[in-house]
Amino acid sequence: MFGFTEEQVASWGMSVGLGAFMLYMLFIIGELAYQSKAGKTGTFVLFFVLAFGMLGFVAKTIIEKVWGI
Repeated sequence: MFGFTEEQVASWGMSVGLGAFMLYMLFIIGELAYQSKAGKTGTFVLFFVLAFGMLGFVAKTIIEKVWGI
């Protein structure tokens, strides 16, 4: 596709595409906190709990880069 290999497209999708999706999910969590008038503590809890799964993906990516896997 446009001179790119399947591996390059998959790599781009996993890094840039999923990163953009994660930023969009953070925006949705922020809107949820704003719409529900959660306050500072409630907003922190929403971001911590709902974004905790994204932290694992980011940590995995960083570990792969550092260790050269």
